[in-house]
Amino acid sequence: MITVLLSLGAIFLILILSELLWNSKKLNGETGRKFVHITVGSFVAFWPFYMGFHTIQLISVAFLIVVIASRYLKIFHAVHVADRKTWGDVMFAVGIGLAAIFTKTDWIFMAAILHLSLADGLAALMGKKFGKTNRYKVLGHEKSVVGTLTFIEVSVAIIGIVLIYGPFASVNLFPTIIWLPLAAAALENVGIYGLDNVFVPILITLSLRLIS
Repeated sequence: MITVLLSLGAIFLILILSELLWNSKKLNGETGRKFVHITVGSFVAFWPFYMGFHTIQLISVAFLIVVIASRYLKIFHAVHVADRKTWGDVMFAVGIGLAAIFTKTDWIFMAAILHLSLADGLAALMGKKFGKTNRYKVLGHEKSVVGTLTFIEVSVAIIGIVLIYGPFASVNLFPTIIWLPLAAAALENVGIYGLDNVFVPILITLSLRLIS
């Protein structure tokens, strides 16, 4: 119980910090959202190493309720303000809950959530900074070559580390380290309105379960 309370307290502090930075205009738009996604998601990714999956499922439900309430009451601006119409903040909480349902392996959960935090977050930031001249559209929504390549590169690193150091000793690193990041990037592209936060963790958890 103490670890759960400490974990929730850490997330609350991150949200408070993001709000302070937003109010001081040091965070705004997509940068603010991805700051929260990267920090919170990277922390949540390691939860199964010291708390149960059932607990994570319950926390994800509570997290979903808080996010929806914050969205309509406009409490945590940095979480919700974006440069485009998206439900990514809500789907982020859903993605965490689904990952905890579809797997009971801590390394697989970690891989799924790090895709939500690091791969997706860094892709958005890099795309915003360096993708202005290499944009393309998917289902009417703008993407960038730089952003997609960043997602793939981070995904390769995550999958590689998990397959090498996780409980997958008998699994051949290739071709999984190639096809899974490409498949995840494809889903990230078509997952408009924030649905990639659901599609990607489901793909990662189910794929790693099958090959293990």
